Amino acid sequence: MSNKNQNKGLGRGLDALLSNAGQDSGIRHDNSSSSLTSIKEIELSQIIPNPFQPRSEFDRQKLQELADSIKQLGVIQPITVKKISVGRYQIISGERRFRASGIAGLSTIPAYVKEVDEDSMLEMALVENIQREDLDAIDIAISFQRLIDECHLTQEALSPRVGKNRATIANYLRLLKLPPKIQMAIKSGALTMGHAKAILSMDKEDAQIRLAERVVSEGLSVRETEALAQKPAAATPKKESQPAVAVPQAAQSVGDIFGKYFSGKISVKPKRNGGDIVLHYKNLEQLNVLLKALKEHNLQ
Repeated sequence: MSNKNQNKGLGRGLDALLSNAGQDSGIRHDNSSSSLTSIKEIELSQIIPNPFQPRSEFDRQKLQELADSIKQLGVIQPITVKKISVGRYQIISGERRFRASGIAGLSTIPAYVKEVDEDSMLEMALVENIQREDLDAIDIAISFQRLIDECHLTQEALSPRVGKNRATIANYLRLLKLPPKIQMAIKSGALTMGHAKAILSMDKEDAQIRLAERVVSEGLSVRETEALAQKPAAATPKKESQPAVAVPQAAQSVGDIFGKYFSGKISVKPKRNGGDIVLHYKNLEQLNVLLKALKEHNLQ
């Protein structure tokens, strides 16, 4: 995706928060009344990661690829940091570039230094990461939820900040209602957003998990998943029906004999090996009548 298309699709996003400080394709100084200063080269040893970092995992291979690129071309886009004390800075955005620069063997990195409070820092970090193409759907959903909870935003207020409509935001937030096992499958890429939306249409957690396992094991498409979600019974293979066992004549005869003296219900239940003859009595009187008959006929 080009920078032009990405910016169009994502709205103002972090660029607005940073007062149009810089573009992905290059560097621009900002000498306005904004608290953002010009670019500085800062020692990597003076920088600490962002505690509000929404990205839970960094792909090692992609970090190495970025490090190789930095070795060849340098850091094209500066990171953004907050000064926390003399000679100490905290990353607002750009932790991947910071980590990759260390892998590449750099000792310094270009950075914008911005004075922000913790709420603004959290919002900028979350919005910046949401705009990254390699952030998985669960991390995006968690970032949306954190923006709502910790920055006290509604879905309507969040929409222009991240450049996504309210329906899209709502769909991401719904992912957090899925069982942890399914969320991990989404994070790993085994399930897509399309699969997750289909699974979410099922009410029961155990049914959701069974369908998710079947999607992964059988490599089902989103359409196949949607069809199964609408017919929950199809999500689990049906057990083969067992052929009926005929009632042996002897068992039926015994049941008939008891039936002459017992007014309750008699059930004859044959099995592959043996079976059961069950007397269902409503009161003791029925049993007493049966016992009297057995004594009279010397069947006791």
